Amino acid sequence: MEILTKIHAENLVKWAKDKPDVYLLSADLTGSCEADRFRDTYPDRFLSMGIAEQNMLSFAGGMARQGLVPLVHTFAVFIYRRAYDQIAMSVAYPNLPVKMFGFLPGVLTPGGATHQAIEDISVMRSLPNMTILEAGDATDVESVLDAAYRTPGPVYVRQLRGEVPRLFAPDEPMLPGKYRKLSKGRDFVLLTGGICTEEGMRAVAALRDRKIKIAHYHISTLKPFEHPEIIDEIAASRYGAVTLENHSVIGGLGSILAEKMAESGCGKPLYRLGLQDTFVHGASRRYLMKEYGIDAVTLIALVRRITGKRFTIDENLLAETYTPAMHSSAKAEAL
Repeated sequence: MEILTKIHAENLVKWAKDKPDVYLLSADLTGSCEADRFRDTYPDRFLSMGIAEQNMLSFAGGMARQGLVPLVHTFAVFIYRRAYDQIAMSVAYPNLPVKMFGFLPGVLTPGGATHQAIEDISVMRSLPNMTILEAGDATDVESVLDAAYRTPGPVYVRQLRGEVPRLFAPDEPMLPGKYRKLSKGRDFVLLTGGICTEEGMRAVAALRDRKIKIAHYHISTLKPFEHPEIIDEIAASRYGAVTLENHSVIGGLGSILAEKMAESGCGKPLYRLGLQDTFVHGASRRYLMKEYGIDAVTLIALVRRITGKRFTIDENLLAETYTPAMHSSAKAEAL
């Protein structure tokens, strides 16, 4: 597996070179959000707003009214929890092109409940005019800048940083409103996003060897979500749909799919794997994914229970994942 380090930092500088309308706003987490190279390369287009996220989002709305495209960079939890009213009134209501990059979504940080954005999709998707994107690998990280920039109005991005694996071909970028279909099957339809897609891929490969075929979709656009063909595939499946997400099961990908299935009259079961209406304590990403049931092993156990088939898949036999050290030089998880 190819692992890339600080690709957002490097890509951001190259991408912004011919875009004089792009400014970057940081809330005193410049290095932690891989914005330091942009700061050093384009100092006239970098604004350090301090630990004042409400002011930063209002300021970004004002910049957007003047024809600029501000890129807000901070931890995900500090965008929507600290500045929700400013996002609603100064950004979403006037439908302005403010692009918000939220780092360390969900269990990606050991910082505990104060730093873990576990309900951000639920909160942000309720805002009119808001588009929500989520990066799941290095290719997504490389292409999400274009995806956000070309999308009219405000965009909220659940962004990855540090050491990131490449799961998808570099010449197949993230496209707003489009999904990636990773496998075919008639037993289950699996929808995953963000870091959970790699877990889904591990489980699907192992289950295929047990004659269980799964149609697996990587969802990078959480709002808008209009995919009647996926609902049709769920309706034709044997056991129904499963969602696996780095977010609360309330309001996230599982809720999005549930709403669409109900609206279409799809009568198949839906099983939602995610954070089960709980806050999360501080620990490493790998530990938290296992502890809170958002990993490949949990998905396999669910499929075994639903199908009633007796088989054992040793976790050691699953495809390996790469998890960087919590306090590595790439700061993948550390604050």
